Amino acid sequence: MKKRFESLDLTILIAVYGLLFIGLMALYSTSLSLVQSGTGSNFFMSQLRWIAIGSIVMLIAAFLPNRMYFDYAYLAYIFALALLLMVLKWGTTGYGATRWLNIAGFGFQPSEIAKIATLLAVGRFLSEERSSINRPRTFIIASAIILAPFLLVARQPDLGTGLVFIVIALPIFFWAGLRPNNLLLIIAPVLALFASFNIYLFVLYLAILLACLLYMRAGIVSGVLYFAFNIGVGFLTPRLWGQLKDYQQQRIITFWNPEADPLGAGYQIIQSKVAIGSGGLFGKGFLQGSQTQLRFLPEQHSDFIFAVIGEEFGFLGVVAGLVLFTVFLMRTVHLASIFRSRFNSAITIGIAVMIGFQMFVNIGMTIGFFPVTGLPLPFISYGGTALLTNMVLVGMILNFHRNKFEY
Repeated sequence: MKKRFESLDLTILIAVYGLLFIGLMALYSTSLSLVQSGTGSNFFMSQLRWIAIGSIVMLIAAFLPNRMYFDYAYLAYIFALALLLMVLKWGTTGYGATRWLNIAGFGFQPSEIAKIATLLAVGRFLSEERSSINRPRTFIIASAIILAPFLLVARQPDLGTGLVFIVIALPIFFWAGLRPNNLLLIIAPVLALFASFNIYLFVLYLAILLACLLYMRAGIVSGVLYFAFNIGVGFLTPRLWGQLKDYQQQRIITFWNPEADPLGAGYQIIQSKVAIGSGGLFGKGFLQGSQTQLRFLPEQHSDFIFAVIGEEFGFLGVVAGLVLFTVFLMRTVHLASIFRSRFNSAITIGIAVMIGFQMFVNIGMTIGFFPVTGLPLPFISYGGTALLTNMVLVGMILNFHRNKFEY
């Protein structure tokens, strides 16, 4: 038994439990005034229980037979899609979205389960011996595996979580051997969508795209069709904008100019920036943050918990958290590069991208770099389903590390 535990990757464990500790300290601070006044939940104690459960789940995932992940990948994917379909029909609505499913009194977010299942399914498909991501058929099927849960999650609507599915696609495809030219062709329509908000920028984008197509010596027919497709994406952008919910549009507008509505949609971002900025180098001190303790900072236990860390622990506390995230991500990418199994390697790089993207967007959101999306900060924000999902992902990394010499 001792040898089994010694086979676990210590670097990953130190980074993860360091982040969990930072999260617990921030949650204790956010819970203090609520518990004393009797007006809210004790997020600290609740999260502590979830960490205990998550640790057990992580160990189970770490010591499962490695082959099980490959063998049951498609079954898990089908099960996850079924849960997402159930959410649309029988889900519980909150904060303007239907994201939760209640079974026997237990509420959870199936989208979190779908993250793991989608990773497993696309990883298995791309690791098949005859799969080549540069073949159109392989690329289309792999894309469809990721697109299906994305569409179901976007229907809830939960665009922030839905983007996680899209973001993991390109790194996994590139890791599986997607040629740079093909990677550029995939990214280009997304750039067209953003560039189309400004006519001059869109014209410049089209000129650069044309130069790239000529440099790549694309065929006349395929080149013209692809160029026309990007123009079409640009002209369809206003229609896509109209399909967004009012609150989603407001979040994007607020992102560009939060001061335009300081007491409404811009309130969260403004208060978050005030909290982080007031922390200075060393912070105001544990339990001493005025924005936190006086409840000026909204959703401080989940979406904006990074602002709590910035206010009470200052720049040094923020750096400590970022260092731990960096250690975790760098170690994960390194492990992905040494695994002999294509399946294990693809899944591990997907986990790194998934955790890294959520971290990047959440922190960017709290300092006003991104619109408010509702993505939690991994291992730190309060939330049972999200924490269990991340702990399962960590367990999978530990499992793959234990079996790093297997094909």
